[in-house]
Amino acid sequence: GALGDRGVRADAIDPAGLTASEVITREVVRTHARGAIDTIDSRLSGFAVSDGFSAPALNPVTILPALVPDDADKARDYLARLAAVGGFLDGVIEAQRTTVADGFAPPDFLVRIGIEYVERYLANEEGDPFRVTPAVEVEGFAAERDRLLAEVVRPAYRRYRDFLAEEVLPVSKTDSQPGISHLPGGLEKYQGLIRVHTTTDRTAQELHDTGLRMGEKLAEEYRELGTRVFGTGELAEIFDRLRNDPELRWRDGEELLEGARAAIVRAEAVAPQWFSRVPDAKCEVEPVPEADAASGTIAYYLQAAFDGSRPGTYYANTYEANSRPRFTSEGIAFHEAVPGHHFQLTFAQELTDLPLLRRIAPFNAYIEGWGLYAERLADEMGLYSDDVARFGMLAQDSMRAGRLVVDTGLHALGWSRQQAVDYLVENTPMAKMEIEAEIDRYVANPGQALSYMVGRLEIQRVRAEAEKALGDRFDIRAFHDVVLGNGILPLSTLDTVVGAWIAEASA
Repeated sequence: GALGDRGVRADAIDPAGLTASEVITREVVRTHARGAIDTIDSRLSGFAVSDGFSAPALNPVTILPALVPDDADKARDYLARLAAVGGFLDGVIEAQRTTVADGFAPPDFLVRIGIEYVERYLANEEGDPFRVTPAVEVEGFAAERDRLLAEVVRPAYRRYRDFLAEEVLPVSKTDSQPGISHLPGGLEKYQGLIRVHTTTDRTAQELHDTGLRMGEKLAEEYRELGTRVFGTGELAEIFDRLRNDPELRWRDGEELLEGARAAIVRAEAVAPQWFSRVPDAKCEVEPVPEADAASGTIAYYLQAAFDGSRPGTYYANTYEANSRPRFTSEGIAFHEAVPGHHFQLTFAQELTDLPLLRRIAPFNAYIEGWGLYAERLADEMGLYSDDVARFGMLAQDSMRAGRLVVDTGLHALGWSRQQAVDYLVENTPMAKMEIEAEIDRYVANPGQALSYMVGRLEIQRVRAEAEKALGDRFDIRAFHDVVLGNGILPLSTLDTVVGAWIAEASA
């Protein structure tokens, strides 16, 4: 398709005649196009059935309601979209029927999650997320919207639920064979998805071994910290305290938000010693909106609107705050906000002399790698308030190192779902419930979970190279400028960019 054509056209351009910035843009286009082709070749969309993030049939439930029409034309467009949902879902059913018949069946636990997802949607007629109200009065809108929901949208989702229950579930894989390697050509497809999500050519086995080695290193850090804080160096005891000690929970949502705000203010105060420029706009802190909180993620960052109408905002989940761990809060704030995604994505948006793709490219290994790098950088910056908060940094690390082990275990090395759950229970302090949800996410989206730690390790690797090559002339602020000053990059391109900077700084 168009992306493939774009990749071919970029390949055909001779880099010898390009400026340094154009060479990077060519690489970005080539990697982006290759990633799209690898994704299509994986046939994932043909057997992704489990939730609103990874399953094509369920994406509209998450995406369409986010579009609140602010004029009459957009309101009519919204109705046209609702009218098209039936045809869209019938198309998804046809495509998935073909893919499943070709031997690409998802595991049964993901099919059940998908069925439950649709049943929750169908049961909530009053609060149907598609029942949006335009920001302006549009005559006849409400009646037509409700007619389309009753006659088109909801019946289409009933058909999809029946398709999952009657056609997909009976042929689904068991939880002893949840990974993509059990599907036709699966190992090759997984290697393509590793390329997509890590923007490197690392193999599944290399990544698996890296994760195991990191797990051992982290165990030593836990023992050292555990001895200081809890008086024990036993991993199982340390994890038990972190999972179950009521002292390590928040009192309420307000205290949780205050903790996040205080961490971000501390980070903003010392940032100029580590970055030669800092964003003009401060990072706002808000609770995760109520509608998303119960089933929503712990926290996330939403970058500022391009037109400045909405500030960069860190959303922390305050739902049932008294059961949420205090110790991870600071590390997550440094990852999502300052010096993490708020700095990274704000700077990328400000690079207005670069092509738009360079400022918004979906290279997760770079984006999430920086977030994870920021958690360790925060420790160098002296930002963690105490040893308990440092446990949060280790907990985040062990989850991301664990992802290298279990994602590759599931999709390349034939692990069962239970094997993956057991590994994370033994090697991270995450709660069992969180671990189960994480594993289901990795099975549904092979390779995505690898991006975080691969990106972090690569940023640390190029930094170590620069420190070694430049010695006393190494300036951390200049290094961070280079990493954040070229837009969102594939890791292979980041390596080239930092290499060129080292050569220039050595001259």
